[in-house]
Amino acid sequence: MMRHLLSRLGQAVVVMIVMSFVIYGLMGLMPGDPIDVMIATNPNLTAADAERLRALHGLDQPLLERYWNWLSAVAGGDLGYSRLFGRPVLEVMAAPLGNTALLMSLSLLMALAVALPLGAAAALRPNSIFDRLVNLLAFAGISMPVFWLALMLIIVFAVMLGVLPAGGVQTVGGGDLVDRARHLVLPVATLSAASIGQYVRHMRAAMIETLRNDYIRTARAKGAGWVRVVTRHALRNALIPVVTILALDVGTLFSGALITETVFAYPGMGKLIFDSIMGSDFNLALTALLLATGLTLLGNLLADAAYVWLDPRTARR
Repeated sequence: MMRHLLSRLGQAVVVMIVMSFVIYGLMGLMPGDPIDVMIATNPNLTAADAERLRALHGLDQPLLERYWNWLSAVAGGDLGYSRLFGRPVLEVMAAPLGNTALLMSLSLLMALAVALPLGAAAALRPNSIFDRLVNLLAFAGISMPVFWLALMLIIVFAVMLGVLPAGGVQTVGGGDLVDRARHLVLPVATLSAASIGQYVRHMRAAMIETLRNDYIRTARAKGAGWVRVVTRHALRNALIPVVTILALDVGTLFSGALITETVFAYPGMGKLIFDSIMGSDFNLALTALLLATGLTLLGNLLADAAYVWLDPRTARR
């Protein structure tokens, strides 16, 4: 198992390096640069000033040389400063990263707590009224636009009923833990509802396929109870496809949900990445995008470990 995980870790490092070059190259090829933004906001800057600033920031160098200088600085722990905020990149990202981690983790836990039991229960009685109702709800959840659901929740619970805040992280002037929790209810509900459908469908399909295997019939023939067969034999193998979907969602956990964060005025990573790209804040945008890439690769690595735990035969493949 350790050899298998070390091999996956080496592949993840290679992918991370390649992706860093791809992201850096794409951002370097974008029209305009931070100096152009400075010129647009300060008409007193001359062409000579612009050239001097580009030389000062290394923007007059070839792309490969700039990438190597940036990679060397990152290897030394220097991620640079944010042009928009005038502070170190890590300092700027700290608060939005924590907000997004809290929001996305709660929504994921809620989605799994609802979707996995529903999907497994629907698979135990395929084509029943309960199964059709679960499929209908899952299809509705997948098809529903996130921004529309967010707006409907705001209209109902914040405008009409007035029981929950419409957005933000906490009440202006500060709030306690209960106040923070009240601000999380609507965005968490929105993201959970958007995720439940896909997890239900994957869990149901995997469970139905697992229950058709020969070892399930063998366990039943040996006298194992239905509950034991489902919990000890079927459920563990049916979780493997769900783990794959979870691995792909790990990067989303920390890169944020731009639409939801915008609708609820929630200061998370999605809004921060968008603002940094639109503001040509290359250091901040690059670090945030690479963080999302690295966490996605970490999710895949954790999924490989989960595969081996769920089915040890995968380590020999």
